Amino acid sequence: MALSPKARPYLLVTALVLAVVGVLVAKMPAETGRPVAVPPTSTPPVVNEVGGDGAGDPYYPQDGNSGYDVGGYDVSISYDPATRHLDGKARVTAVATADLSRFNLDLYQLEVSDVTVGEEKAAFTREGDHELVITPAQPLRRDQQFVVTVTYAGEPTVVEDRALGRSGWQISSSGGAFAAGEPHSATTWFPANDTPRDKATFKLAARVPDGWSAISNGVEEGTSSEAGWTTFRWNAPQPMATYLATVAIDKWTFDRSALADGTPVVSAYAPGALDARDDHRRLPEVLEFLSGKFGPYPFQAAGGIFIADNIGFSLETQTRPIYAQWADLDTIVHENAHMWFGDSVSLRSWADICLNECFASYAQWLWDEGKGGANLDDRFRSEVDRTRNRDAYWGRKLYDMGRGNEFKGVYDKGQLAMHALRRQVGDESFFKALQTWTAQHRDGNASWPEFEAHVEQVSGQDLDAFFAAWFRGAELPSSDDVLYPGSLRR
Repeated sequence: MALSPKARPYLLVTALVLAVVGVLVAKMPAETGRPVAVPPTSTPPVVNEVGGDGAGDPYYPQDGNSGYDVGGYDVSISYDPATRHLDGKARVTAVATADLSRFNLDLYQLEVSDVTVGEEKAAFTREGDHELVITPAQPLRRDQQFVVTVTYAGEPTVVEDRALGRSGWQISSSGGAFAAGEPHSATTWFPANDTPRDKATFKLAARVPDGWSAISNGVEEGTSSEAGWTTFRWNAPQPMATYLATVAIDKWTFDRSALADGTPVVSAYAPGALDARDDHRRLPEVLEFLSGKFGPYPFQAAGGIFIADNIGFSLETQTRPIYAQWADLDTIVHENAHMWFGDSVSLRSWADICLNECFASYAQWLWDEGKGGANLDDRFRSEVDRTRNRDAYWGRKLYDMGRGNEFKGVYDKGQLAMHALRRQVGDESFFKALQTWTAQHRDGNASWPEFEAHVEQVSGQDLDAFFAAWFRGAELPSSDDVLYPGSLRR
């Protein structure tokens, strides 16, 4: 995510396993204390386990759910911009990671009318502002694949967060709508296991009145029309964190092309956003440049969604970022760097946000160096001199910064820290570490401590003091050897 220039300164699974070993299983009745032989043909009873209403992130303990792992979402929506009403049906394919008598999905405010698990109707209730609690007709066995289908409707809305602002379903100035936000967005328009830890494939069929069109993540799979409505189909076949899923509905102008290797590029411009075309025509050049730094482009589609609204951020929605009206070429570089750092390799916990934003922000420096000849050492020293006496600047931690502080230091202090790391280990080790990191964790999740260990392994250096000062610390590094490593030494 890139913040607008104006906004920048403000900113388990629990498993119980029933062992059945050998011919007999001994049970101890409470009333006698005597073992009772269970015939070998008997079926072990299902543990009455309930999936938890949280996936374990310490900053957002009720985000996501435990007890299952989602493999894919297949979502169909019908949306009328005139009434702002949405009808939806979502098929969620998952595997139980425990014996479950019930489990949760996350869905914000929309009304649910029907739930099935497999072919059978399931009971459901709502708890809190986003928990959909589902009780299947038959308990689920550990390792059992199942499909839950949820039918829902209503007027989607935004999630308000005092520290992080607005996210989710937003109405555009043209009367259309778009879904974007971090860390919450998806569950304002479809039910999901809303945690980056549970990445899944995503398919969307979006039905809108003729004259409107819909764009989403992944590969374009055609349209169909009937009775004054058109359905647009999109398919993201590589795992995706839920907050990176999007749909945007407007009277789009589409541009379609391809990268040199044939990867399809689809971009959409809202009325009033066509000026963004000049910068975005350089997307193939941007992706080629970033591939040279980070490794091969990790997805089967590319493009962008350009709205005509001055929201406070642009966002790296997977394969097709959403750009606010203020977005420029630097923003395009930033959001597409996220295709490697944040999208393909996703954070494990929100404390790891530097894995996303520090790298994407430093990519802007790399672009300026590679395309504009910028001297990054001079830029680094100038920025340190400018901020040396600003405790508020250096007091922002880059790792485990605390809930609500995720986006306060990663865009500017993060650039300095990344350049210092590059000079500490040298270019060969730095870029080797980045490329092997994106290759090893492709389509998965990782943590900041894992990255620290990875760079130490690649470089052969003990970097504990360096990481403690630059990424875990909340003050200007006190040692000149740490503050000005390598060619940065005066």
